[in-house]
Amino acid sequence: MLQGLLLPGAPMGREEGDLPRTSASKMPLLVREMMNLLCSISEKRKMKAAIKHSGRGALVTGAVAFVGGLVGGPPGLAVGGAVGGLLGAWMTSGQFKPVPQILMELPPTEQQKLFNEASAIIRHLDWTDAVQLTTLVMGSEILQQQLLGMLVNYVSKELQAEIQYDD
Repeated sequence: MLQGLLLPGAPMGREEGDLPRTSASKMPLLVREMMNLLCSISEKRKMKAAIKHSGRGALVTGAVAFVGGLVGGPPGLAVGGAVGGLLGAWMTSGQFKPVPQILMELPPTEQQKLFNEASAIIRHLDWTDAVQLTTLVMGSEILQQQLLGMLVNYVSKELQAEIQYDD
């Protein structure tokens, strides 16, 4: 008989059985699920990264210069250094891999770092599971840009990789 009355403090606009949407209703987000979210964002932007192997390039340059010096003396050293430098640069460039692949191949400690940084960006969102969180993020250009910026910063600085976007 009192079904149409609203009592003070009674919830409005919820169906029976709905849980209130508070930060207490958030489910713990697993690192793997966060990696999947970051993969979705980077895949949407068609991000690729080339991880620079500068140490390997330097080693090749030095080795070829050394051999050139042994074989040809001072002129051989100069030619070996130039050839080694070109060979080292060629070896370390253009090895682009999709960012989602790179993210999934990261060691657990690096994935945890990314998880912590991304969690700081999404902490204000109201979600109950990873599917809902992914829907919220993929529906918001601003959130995608924030997570993308964090991801680009991480890949550039931590992995010393060059980012490329395919159109």
